Amino acid sequence: MSNEKKLAMQVSALCNGTVIDHIPADKLFAVVNLLNIPEMKHNVTIGNNLDSKKLGKKGLIKIADRFFTDDEINKISIVAPNVVLNTIRDYKVVEKREVKMPNEIHNLIKCNNLNCITNNEPMPTHFVVSNRDAHTLKCRYCEKEVNINDVKLL
Repeated sequence: MSNEKKLAMQVSALCNGTVIDHIPADKLFAVVNLLNIPEMKHNVTIGNNLDSKKLGKKGLIKIADRFFTDDEINKISIVAPNVVLNTIRDYKVVEKREVKMPNEIHNLIKCNNLNCITNNEPMPTHFVVSNRDAHTLKCRYCEKEVNINDVKLL
């Protein structure tokens, strides 16, 4: 058996479900926790520190018979921007998309400014991406800028 076929067999094929690929290795378990994967009843395969031409080392999550909502995908984009989400049906990739952080993020992350109205009144948070390349967000209410790596999810 060739080395290429052996590498391809490291993770078994998925009949139906979702593959989250190209997760930075250091963000893999943040995505696992974010999606509450330990509580899932579905068959889950998690690979970490897999070789990647794009990232050097990457993480991978395969979840059988599970498809994600837009809110869940937006949460993934906050923790690990630029992952690739593959939808699998009958062992074939029917949709492949790179997950990008949306232009606006509603009620998913907490403002770091303790004086922000969202931390003192019952109202949803609202952030705008101020610099996509630097992963910087700006609170719509208090205008505090924060790096995506320093936010807390709600």
